[in-house]
Amino acid sequence: MKKSIVAVPSLVVYALLLVSGFLFLLPFLWMVSTSLKPSTQLFVYPPVWLPEPFEWSNYYKAVTTVPFFAYLQNTVIVACCATLGVVISCPLAGYSFARLQWRGRDTLFLVTLAVLMVPSQVTMVSLFIIFSKLNLVGTFYPLILPSFFGAPFFIFLMRQFFKQLPKSLEDAARIDGCSEIRIYTRVMLPLCQPAILTIALFQFMHSWNDFVGPLIYLSDERLYTLQLGLQQFKQAYHTEWSQLMAASVLVAVPIIVFYFFVQRSFIQGITFGGIKG
Repeated sequence: MKKSIVAVPSLVVYALLLVSGFLFLLPFLWMVSTSLKPSTQLFVYPPVWLPEPFEWSNYYKAVTTVPFFAYLQNTVIVACCATLGVVISCPLAGYSFARLQWRGRDTLFLVTLAVLMVPSQVTMVSLFIIFSKLNLVGTFYPLILPSFFGAPFFIFLMRQFFKQLPKSLEDAARIDGCSEIRIYTRVMLPLCQPAILTIALFQFMHSWNDFVGPLIYLSDERLYTLQLGLQQFKQAYHTEWSQLMAASVLVAVPIIVFYFFVQRSFIQGITFGGIKG
C-alpha cells in the first residue's frame, strides 16, 4: 500500500516533466517542420505540422543563398577562441579567490560579484571606444579578447567548485615539494573538469549565438558570423521563411550535439558549484 502511495506522486512528477519537456521542444519541432515546407504551406490555417511533400531543397538553398560555410568557419573561430579564453582565465582566477590568501582578496571578489549586476549595455559604448582606439574594430579580436580577462559568473562558479575540494590534497602536495603552480595544474585543475566543461559550454553557446557583438564590431561581410548571416534571409519586402528555418536548424544542431556530449559534466559542475560559499 505504501509503495502505491509513493508511486502516484512519482508518476505525476514524471508526467509533468514530460509535458514540460514537450512544450520546450515544441518551438524546435515547429522550426524543423517549417524548414521542410513548400512556400504554399507556410501560412495556411490550420497549421501544417507534417509537410507534404518534404522540401529538402530548402536546406540546399539555405547553404547556397548565402556563404553559409564561410560564416560557419568564422563562427567556429570566434566561439572556440573565446571558449579557450575563459577556460584559461576563469579557473586561474577562481583558484586564487578560493585557495590563496592575499590582501584584498575578499574585497576584489565582492567587486567581481558586483560586476554581475552591471548590464552589458552599460559597458557597450566604452568597450567600443577602447577597441576603436586600438584599431581592432572590424576584426574578430573584440569578440575574443575580453574572454581572456575572465567572466564574473564563470569566476564565481570556479571559485565555488574549488572550495569543495579537500584542503588535505594541497597540503599533501606541498609536503611533497610541489610549487603553487604545480598544485594548481597537477592536483586541482584535473579535479575540476566538470566545472571547466560547464563554463566552456556556456561560453561556446554565448559566442555561437551572439548577434549584438558581431553586429557592432564586424562590417566586412567576409567576417560575418552565422547569426549575422541569418539576417540576410530577411529582405526589405520579403522573407524566405523556409530557408531561414532550414539555416536556423543547421545553426542549432552543433550546440545540441555539443550539449549531449557534456551534459553529465555540465549537471555535475552546476550542482557542485553552488553547494556552499
